[in-house]
Amino acid sequence: MKRRLAAVAALVAASSLLGACTADRTQVEPSDPSVTGLLSQAPSGDPVAPDDSPVYDQTVSWERCGALECATIQVPLDWTDPAGQTVDLAINRSQATDANARIGSLLINPGGPGGSGLDLTESFVAMAGDDVLASYDIIGFDPRGVGESSPLACGDADVIDDYYLTDLTLDTEAAIADARQATADFAERCRELSGPLIENVDTSSAARDMDVIRALVGDQELHYLGYSYGTQLGAVYAELYPDRVGRMVLDGAVDFTLPVEEQAAGQARGFEGALMNFIDWCLDQDTCPLSGSREQARQQVYDIAIQARDEGYESLDGDPVNGNLMIYGMVITMYDEGSWIYLEAGLDEVISRGTADIFYQLAGFYLDKDPTSGDYMSNSQWAFTSIGCLDGGEAEQFTVDSLADFRDQMEEVSPTFGWWFASSLGCDGWPWIAKEPVTALEAADDAAPILVIGTTNDPATPYSWAESLSEQLASSTLLTYEGEGHTAYGRSNQCIVDAVDGYLVDGEMPVSGLRC
Repeated sequence: MKRRLAAVAALVAASSLLGACTADRTQVEPSDPSVTGLLSQAPSGDPVAPDDSPVYDQTVSWERCGALECATIQVPLDWTDPAGQTVDLAINRSQATDANARIGSLLINPGGPGGSGLDLTESFVAMAGDDVLASYDIIGFDPRGVGESSPLACGDADVIDDYYLTDLTLDTEAAIADARQATADFAERCRELSGPLIENVDTSSAARDMDVIRALVGDQELHYLGYSYGTQLGAVYAELYPDRVGRMVLDGAVDFTLPVEEQAAGQARGFEGALMNFIDWCLDQDTCPLSGSREQARQQVYDIAIQARDEGYESLDGDPVNGNLMIYGMVITMYDEGSWIYLEAGLDEVISRGTADIFYQLAGFYLDKDPTSGDYMSNSQWAFTSIGCLDGGEAEQFTVDSLADFRDQMEEVSPTFGWWFASSLGCDGWPWIAKEPVTALEAADDAAPILVIGTTNDPATPYSWAESLSEQLASSTLLTYEGEGHTAYGRSNQCIVDAVDGYLVDGEMPVSGLRC
């Protein structure tokens, strides 16, 4: 659920182009004079309810930005202080093509957490059906802490690489303590560079930001389409504002109410299943570099990953490819079966030449990291950690024994990747948790009908999560795509498109149990 991909074919372009230059926006002071004035007029003394925040009274000033319109609005830095300091939230839109057919605005989110909704808007407009585009202004946004909104900063590329890409050996209590301290130190570095924003990028705060967007664009209800982590964002919105839910689609559902260990096991099992499906496909190709039986082929992939961890491979430029980079390069190809050819090519390079340049390039694509310059083209990686750790609550401290038990659980469900899922401490050591966490869905039962979509062989958000999330949302209907890859709408088949468009445009929920 790290991020939604249309296709990894964009790798060739992504590996040769630097990200667009952006200004330094590490400050979190209000930048809109109209909001500053509203804040100065806010009553002092009595606590202000979220719905009474002065940010609801601001106006949106849209400006042309290429084919779209863009704006920056203000939202409270800390939603427990709705009349306090504000931060920037960047939004964009593509206006409905038929004013007479217009229903309202459709807010979209690509997932992550840490994915850019601004980046999604243009590709969504290119993909969506004419009826949807006629009926809705399509609105994307970079969630708090992400991208063009007031962004989180945690250091230069060397700092990020050291924290995220180093292969750890956590076989002693001292090594675990060092890793825990490294997480605490990294978090404090983020706090130094980002200020109190780092403590306020949780999902509940982002959901409250979405309600501000809804109000400012003039909608009484929030119409919403969220992919992957975006389904958690939508479900949390439904819990906080059940009476304001409009037509909501949650594709690639995340059941965030599950214990962290169960979520990890679900993903480990999912990627193992995707690998085995790839192997079945690969062994039928004349060009497949794997050989022998299905299990022998899996063992070859495992051996490559372990050699990367223990000894490393070189890319063509001499850059080392370790275990973390190898796994990132492998799993990115499993988000869409159209990308299996890149996994095949990467394996062929390792087996025939002993280098891992393709996996190095693929890992850069996963990390949003330019493989030539080494620069990160977005802050999605550390936004992912910051948001996830706030939402995760108090993390239980690992010991050698408990980490070994966790590794056994992961390897049981994923013989190939299980070791990697247990190769770090996760959020153990992260110093903050969300102030208003949503850990159960109860009030959301009163929301308008919600469409939940699950893909049967989704590696990142397993189908079982779509089933369990739908069960928890009393008003929901589960739509199933029988296929490979992560999410369904826009990358599957016409049956899914017709079902989703029929709901968004005509308000007609597909029949319960529909499988496409």
